[in-house]
Amino acid sequence: MLSDGVQRLARRAAVAALLPALLACDRAWNDPYPGAEHGANILYSAFSQRPRHLDPAKAYASDEYDFISQVYEPPLQYHYLKRPYTLIPATAAELPKVQYFDARERRLPEAADMRAVAYSVYELRIQPGIRYAPHPAFALDASGKPAYLSLTRDDLRGKARLLDFPLTGTRELTARDYVYQIRRLAHPRVHSPILGHMGEYIVGLKEYAERLAAEDKRLNAGRKAGETAAFLELDRFDITGVSEVDRYTWRIRIKGKYPQFSYWLAMPFFAPVPIEADRFYSQPGMAEKNITLDWFPVGTGPYMLTENDPNSRIVLLRNPNFRGEAYPAEGEASDQAAGLLADAGRKGPFIDKVVFSREKEGIPYWNKFMQGYYDQSGISNDNFDNAVRISSTGDAGLSESMEVRGIGLKTSVATSTYYLAFNWLDPVVGGQGDAVRRERARKLRQAISLAVDFDEFISIFANGRGIPGQGPIPPGIFGFRDGPSGINPVVYQLRDGKPQRRPIDEARRLLADAGYPAGRDARTGQPLVLYLDTTARGPGDKARLDWYRKQFGKINVQLDIRTTDWNRFQEKVRKGNTQMFFLGWNADYPDPENFLFLLYGPNAAARFDGENKSNFQNPEYDRLFEQMKNMDNGPGRQEIIDRMVAVLREEAPWVWGFHPRDYGLYHAWLSNVKPNQMARNGMKFYRLDAGLRGQKRAEWNRPLVWPFAVALLLLLLSLLPAIRSWRERERSGAARGMPAALP
Repeated sequence: MLSDGVQRLARRAAVAALLPALLACDRAWNDPYPGAEHGANILYSAFSQRPRHLDPAKAYASDEYDFISQVYEPPLQYHYLKRPYTLIPATAAELPKVQYFDARERRLPEAADMRAVAYSVYELRIQPGIRYAPHPAFALDASGKPAYLSLTRDDLRGKARLLDFPLTGTRELTARDYVYQIRRLAHPRVHSPILGHMGEYIVGLKEYAERLAAEDKRLNAGRKAGETAAFLELDRFDITGVSEVDRYTWRIRIKGKYPQFSYWLAMPFFAPVPIEADRFYSQPGMAEKNITLDWFPVGTGPYMLTENDPNSRIVLLRNPNFRGEAYPAEGEASDQAAGLLADAGRKGPFIDKVVFSREKEGIPYWNKFMQGYYDQSGISNDNFDNAVRISSTGDAGLSESMEVRGIGLKTSVATSTYYLAFNWLDPVVGGQGDAVRRERARKLRQAISLAVDFDEFISIFANGRGIPGQGPIPPGIFGFRDGPSGINPVVYQLRDGKPQRRPIDEARRLLADAGYPAGRDARTGQPLVLYLDTTARGPGDKARLDWYRKQFGKINVQLDIRTTDWNRFQEKVRKGNTQMFFLGWNADYPDPENFLFLLYGPNAAARFDGENKSNFQNPEYDRLFEQMKNMDNGPGRQEIIDRMVAVLREEAPWVWGFHPRDYGLYHAWLSNVKPNQMARNGMKFYRLDAGLRGQKRAEWNRPLVWPFAVALLLLLLSLLPAIRSWRERERSGAARGMPAALP
């Protein structure tokens, strides 16, 4: 028999011989997903930051909307394909009917002068038969009573997630659920970020919030530390401006005329929340186990969230109770050629499951996308040159390596703006003081606006993915002017019909006119030092901060950058304790009012805790804003907006930065993809070819077999001396008539 050592070598050789066969199976060897999911109709995506809120009354960030927009359904939504963005019904049977009334409660015609409108009444009616996804809050026991709405802490032992509650139930969506969610906006423990804004419009909401706060204080006056707060009965008091008409209809009364309110009705803030869910999650012990509405949403949408491990993965499953929604049959002129109408009329959702994996770093995310393990991806700065090529005309296209893999590219200009703000309260760069001081500060701001070259910033730090700002309104929003009529004449001039930045000498001249020739105060001779507050602190931010210093250095102005953490930065901006700072704004809804209000005087952060972070004040601008904000889109509104933008360009409260351009990649097996800057609920219309995906994954992740073949050959060669030695011993032992000695 073979020696033990030879046998071990032989076994290794056998294993090595099998490796190529094992690696040749149809499932890639580095597939990160369970084998049971191979070939399944599952969309794979990723997230980098854990969502802070999944409660629709609290959530107000795009990454949070990626999840809750698949679960919750406000009454309205945006058409998936049409541009400009168009509101259509979601759960509503039709768009809301709006009636106008004067101060004496007399009905006014639709065309009535907005100044005569004291109230607007929105009446909404939902489609009957819509049902919630299965959830323990609706579960009934054998006697027909709620199974889980009277739990104690002892009942929660061994329960750490929703799946630990064996019983589930459902019920029909009603108008009361929408009214209940509006009540929740005023809940003193919810802290909804839109309560202040909505309190200015929804009749009685502000007063209702005050009554709830007083009641909550009374209920919990004697509560001990660690005890669960008493459940606050939101139905005990009424909101004078919100009422149920019948099972499927409700009304909302708004102060004055506020056409933008319809856009709010497409946001998760106005999605329905059933009282059963509120009671279920408010029970003692639930919050300690993260079994809350902020962790496990309850909705009527196409998907339901079944697994939430924000450090690892979040899983959505198709809602078995979803009624289905027909894919749109019309869109933009180019949608037909792009294949975006192939599923017209078919009911979604088309995907059974969505798995979001957390990727804290960009490189693993990108590598897994290129291996086919994520179905779509953005493009980081590090990977941009490998993915995209820019033509001589500035058009973006895919690189050859992307085209070979059949990867598609979608681009869109974000309804966002990024800007460098001047604090209007600052004595140097602000707009306070006498006429002489205001004029000096205005020319200083204009000089800085001309010196800080955001065309260059876009090229260096955003790989060209952006459009230089000419004012606060981004492309795609009514009021934006394109072409020669849309340029900022303070910073740009037309050359051969194209906008070009004015020469830096003009900035130096403006600086001298402001009283700072060559960057020094004409009266004192001291160099001009300005201060930029920022949260940038890591080594990756150094290049950007150095770039800012260089821009100011072009006009001999010294820039002192003051870094701090995010909370401290927000506090300084809120109180007006800054000189300059960099911020951005993403549209809540596609209306110019949502951008122009960022510079409206009564919205000043320091005085009124509003979104006017620069504290800009201009009587003409404020008067025009009040005239424009509630007008319907048309030539009259455009004319007022043009004048408002002209005031802003001249006063320069911001250095108009840029509007980012979003780039997204998707694999050939994912179809019906169209970016929508106003909504994130389009996942219900995505379609997958799981067979093609499996084929490409196997092709792109085929292991290199030759190293194993070489290793096998070397192993076999290493066996030859041992085998030869064994055979010689066998022959020697046979010649002596004795068995060979074992080593």
